[in-house]
Amino acid sequence: MSTIELIAPLHEQMTAWRRDIHAHPELGFEESRTAELVARQLEAEGIDVVRGVGRTGVVGTLRVGSSTRSVGLRADMDALPITEANAFAHRSQHAGVMHACGHDGHTAMLLGAASHLARTRRFDGVVHFIFQPAEEGLGGAKAMIDDGLFERFPCDAIFGMHNRPSLAVGRFAVRGGPMMAGGAFFDIRVTGRGAHGARPEASVDAALVAAQIAVSLQSIVARNVAPVQTAVVSVTRIHAGEAYNVIPQTATLGGTVRAFSKEVMALIEVSMRRIAESTAAAFGASAELDFRALFAPTVNDTAEADFAARICGELVGADKVDRQPPLIMASEDFSFMLEQVPGCYINIGNGEGEGGCEVHNPGYDFNDAALPLGAAFYARLVETRLATS
Repeated sequence: MSTIELIAPLHEQMTAWRRDIHAHPELGFEESRTAELVARQLEAEGIDVVRGVGRTGVVGTLRVGSSTRSVGLRADMDALPITEANAFAHRSQHAGVMHACGHDGHTAMLLGAASHLARTRRFDGVVHFIFQPAEEGLGGAKAMIDDGLFERFPCDAIFGMHNRPSLAVGRFAVRGGPMMAGGAFFDIRVTGRGAHGARPEASVDAALVAAQIAVSLQSIVARNVAPVQTAVVSVTRIHAGEAYNVIPQTATLGGTVRAFSKEVMALIEVSMRRIAESTAAAFGASAELDFRALFAPTVNDTAEADFAARICGELVGADKVDRQPPLIMASEDFSFMLEQVPGCYINIGNGEGEGGCEVHNPGYDFNDAALPLGAAFYARLVETRLATS
């Protein structure tokens, strides 16, 4: 009997967990209810549990046999500050908060794998089930790492998974090397000299300076980043002034940067600072840059990516595993774990059509049909990596 068939009886339970979590979403570092649901389920399966890792994170540890070989499996638990537009029974019960990225499904899949592995125990070694808080830009992975994650729960390799809308259920995507971009947020504060709107000669117009900076920033990727690299600089907001007849003294720009290497990210920061300060100075103003790198690039270990792809192929057939999926400009803080331990982050199909709604959308919902496939991936990975001799 295949791993998927063995896990199939857990499908109904995983769906119930997933929908319960969806109905009770919690923002980053506030996942107390979700964390307790996870911890109690792990304990019910006889898995050792440590709560409060990285504030609201949970780690379950299952030891079978005598081997010290170890694998880490990670799922994220937090929701987003979005008002849900769905009308189904398990829609969010918390106003302004919803699981719009599928972390409810990720958590349910890993819980399913943990339950299966605890019941079958067909491996020899140690598995750490890592349930991470605050993935959505709040530093949950770093919080767990800083709390001694890999010192307290050593892992020879670590694996994670994210659903992909528009990829059919029953398909996986696995890429070695860079997979997702590193991400940064930035703010630029421009200071000029305010004046009456009818007397521009008395001003140093901060709004004009901000507009010039916004245009000039677009030259960074075009003229500073090598054409064979991929990067994005997006100004997503500009604010200046409150009145129609006042030339503002200050203005602010904000936005995001994405790149697939730390070197390119550093180059963009240096270029952005130079352009902002020099452009402002040319108009007699000043500019200050606050550049915050929130995510490292997600870079998969090549050997671990090959291993993960082989497991996916065993489950669904090699023809349903995309080994060269497009690079993803979105960011993922599992990247920080991959900087500490070799591993791989994969995509699982969330379905086309109705299940294909993009993440971070008020109409999104995780496709429950993918739950047994994700749980089977984790379970088969452990059984293969920690195979009994």
